[in-house]
Amino acid sequence: MPQAIVIRNYGDADALQLEDVSVPSPAQDELRIRQTAIGVNFHDVYVRSGLYKTLPLPGTPGCEATGVVEQIGEDVRGFSVGDRVAYVTASYGAYASERTLPAHLALKLDNNISDNLAASSLLRAMTVEMLMCQVRLIKPGMTILVHAAAGGMGRLLCQWATHQGATVIGTVGSAEKADSARQAGCQHTVLYRETNVVEAVNEITQGTGVDVVYDSVGADTFESSIASLAKCGHLVNFGQSSGPVQPLLMSDLAAKSLTVSRPILFHYLDEPSRYHAMAKTALDAFAQGVLRADALPQQFELKDSAKAHKTLESRMGGGSMVLKP
Repeated sequence: MPQAIVIRNYGDADALQLEDVSVPSPAQDELRIRQTAIGVNFHDVYVRSGLYKTLPLPGTPGCEATGVVEQIGEDVRGFSVGDRVAYVTASYGAYASERTLPAHLALKLDNNISDNLAASSLLRAMTVEMLMCQVRLIKPGMTILVHAAAGGMGRLLCQWATHQGATVIGTVGSAEKADSARQAGCQHTVLYRETNVVEAVNEITQGTGVDVVYDSVGADTFESSIASLAKCGHLVNFGQSSGPVQPLLMSDLAAKSLTVSRPILFHYLDEPSRYHAMAKTALDAFAQGVLRADALPQQFELKDSAKAHKTLESRMGGGSMVLKP
């Protein structure tokens, strides 16, 4: 019997409950897939808690997974039963053992891309492409600040930015995480629990500040992010792991002609052609060695989704994770 994680009420991690579900045959433009690995992202936490009310309840969370095609809907071309596929979706439903999926979302996987790699890193890699190529193009000679640089997302940002020729400063929570960030290309690490981040950035940049800050932490880091920017700098807030950011005064931006953006990946994926182009760029980056994901992402059984969320929220995971149906 197929199973899925269902949220019936917003709340803490225990709101994630495993239930038996029925999966219909695919419609004419769909595939039915048996899932093999499911990505766990902070976006899922925001959905589960109710911070993002984008999943109608009761509903199944999850934005990315890999699987095997088991049934093909009428009029769908280009797929065969047994094909390995990955996908990213704004419509959720990934926390499940089986599901139907719009065929245009399915991305065929090469043999050199594992299920765990694609499930744990495709959404992040597409986000990195969005952040560093579309929201703010990173060029050689720029200096950027990446918060949570040792996390699964942070390390990908460090790798891509270093490849682009930027100098990367990363905030981390421990000496061990500093080593992890440096291995990802981060040239300067700041232990935020022991060091004033703004003072450290000013020292590293000789008082100039950084061109861009990538901040997925939110409430705890937003003020220091603003203060760390150079004149005409840009703050990209793409997450709120410590809580929502308070309203910002325009005068705070005018002081140094700063700009702030709050991009959401799914808004960039509305057009199938751009979705496929971004996915190809992300998968090519892994194939070419520009991006290197965790060799062994943390694995949890689907029934242990609550445990996975608790680990993620504790900020002790230090990398990517997958659920295994």
